[in-house]
Amino acid sequence: MADRGNQHLESLLRQAASGDEDAWSQLVREYLPRVLALLRSQCHDADLAEEITQSTFCTIVTKLDGYNEVGRFESWLFRIAMNRLRDEMRRRGRQARPVEEASLVGLAGSTPDPNEDPDFTSEDFEPLRRAMAQLSESDRTVIDLRHQGGLSFKAISELLQEPVGTLLARHHRALGKLKSLIESSREPP
Repeated sequence: MADRGNQHLESLLRQAASGDEDAWSQLVREYLPRVLALLRSQCHDADLAEEITQSTFCTIVTKLDGYNEVGRFESWLFRIAMNRLRDEMRRRGRQARPVEEASLVGLAGSTPDPNEDPDFTSEDFEPLRRAMAQLSESDRTVIDLRHQGGLSFKAISELLQEPVGTLLARHHRALGKLKSLIESSREPP
């Protein structure tokens, strides 16, 4: 089944590189929401995330002709996005701001947009927001890549150039920290 998916992606990339607008549109529909969600969760600025997402896809479209699919398209795409974000944050000399509610939805549950479900309010996400802010940058990055970017641990490993086992352990510990932080924030003083 994975081979069929890889063959489909390879075919789609070839078609997009040759100028097929439908293939390009399909690639954008598939990957843009994940790239945007990851960038939002990393920079906490919806406008900046959108700008960098557009820049990332502009880079992809110009370099797609020379790209050879060997099962690493996602890693390549997300590496470009993360590098663009890192460069922009350095250029701006800014520090991270508190996480916005929209970037936490993928971590908080199955509802894709809290505005679509009146049962979710901004206050519902506050314990998660505070807990995420207390994690180390490396823990937040793994959580964001996995849950916002939707990357496999293999793709995260390629992107961060770290062993899968290390990332699995860090992810597991980070989730445990989140759970503990959220539970302790709910306990009465």
